[in-house]
Amino acid sequence: MLKILIPTLMLFPTVWLTPKPWLWTTATAQSLLIAILSLSWLKYNTETGWASSNHYMATDQLSTPLLVLTCWLLPLMILASQNHIAPEPINRQRTYITLLVSLQTFLILAFGATEVIMFYIMFEATLIPTLIIITRWGNQTERLNAGTYFLFYTLAGSLPLLIALLILQKDLGTLSMLTMQYYAPTKTTAWGDKIWWAGCLLAFLVKMPLYGVHLWLPKAHVEAPIAGSMVLAAVLLKLGGYGMMRMMIMLTPLTKELAYPFIILALWGIIMTGSICLRQTDLKSLIAYSSVSHMGLVASGILIQTPWGFTGAIILMIAHGLVSSALFCLANTNYERTHSRTLLLARGLQMILPLMTAWWFIANLANLALPPLPNLMGELMIITSMFNWSYWTIILTGLGTLITAAYSLYMFLMTQRGPTPAHTITLQPSHTREHLLMALHLVPVILLVLKPDIMWGWCF
Repeated sequence: MLKILIPTLMLFPTVWLTPKPWLWTTATAQSLLIAILSLSWLKYNTETGWASSNHYMATDQLSTPLLVLTCWLLPLMILASQNHIAPEPINRQRTYITLLVSLQTFLILAFGATEVIMFYIMFEATLIPTLIIITRWGNQTERLNAGTYFLFYTLAGSLPLLIALLILQKDLGTLSMLTMQYYAPTKTTAWGDKIWWAGCLLAFLVKMPLYGVHLWLPKAHVEAPIAGSMVLAAVLLKLGGYGMMRMMIMLTPLTKELAYPFIILALWGIIMTGSICLRQTDLKSLIAYSSVSHMGLVASGILIQTPWGFTGAIILMIAHGLVSSALFCLANTNYERTHSRTLLLARGLQMILPLMTAWWFIANLANLALPPLPNLMGELMIITSMFNWSYWTIILTGLGTLITAAYSLYMFLMTQRGPTPAHTITLQPSHTREHLLMALHLVPVILLVLKPDIMWGWCF
């Protein structure tokens, strides 16, 4: 764990002491080296259980894929931001990269924590850099409104979790994930226990986000700069799923009755947010709502508590993290050239940037879960386990899959096909940096098809 955490912490002096011409090169190179080093976590020594160097930080088969995804994303965020942050004053550039590095540090500490209270503190700490990135580097004046939504939704959801954790500490005497799973399940007698159950899960359901408490997400995505959108879609939403999986172990007998409304909301949310995607005019907003739809599937997979549901949730979280981040990068390349996110104003880009169209095509096919990509693997496992749990769910999940295919193709056709408007003829060509960025997103998705067990090793 320290072989990744210490180089990440050393990025802070690197960013502030590097001379101006070498700032972006050095930051990208060092963060990419950390990302490559983090792949060593994927070599599991045991079939199950934790691999740890101390009592406070450890990895197991559930946290490892998410830790690697976190490390992999930092160099990609720096690469994606370079074009629009480079004209700014040098101190603002350094501050921006520092915020991204601090975000990675908090996320590594969150996913690697063995104490639930430490996970909670890091879960909250990720709010601060994200909020500053959205409010200081956002595009429009609505960014302050978006930041307020983001902060208060997450805080309102997570304060009940803190109280629930303190009650748990009083009852069990420990909050260590290593030992909590061996304690006797909780009592189910009083009303207080039902409220405690809701308190434990509410913070994670807001973070995922569950349909109904999702309104902060499209606002935050649309107003955030590219790095903010990438880290929100790829990693911060996964904190919700990860936290739910960790807490579910202790909530066992209560979940059987109390999970129904949340599962219904999650499944209904797949169809509702998918339908909203079909009539979006804003490209980033469309991708943001598609994230809510995919996370609805993950939430329902976790809530039914079967090994297949859990496995499908992990796979879909990793695959969605890479693919939605790639889609935001593509939307950003369009925005940097046309200075508009409106779908109608930037059509027919295939004629001008044919290679970018290839990346758009691959990313959209991955988003609609084309076989044999891991997105399909995750969706199929969740849909199968949902069907096994209740036959009726096949109507909602099947309809959701159809709508996903429809809006993914709609997004591709609206941006790439059709007549090219007169005002988009003089666009600058795509850069090598952008193609490298897309390759680093989509090649791992394709490679995961060859060895998917590094994602699902926890359950099988």
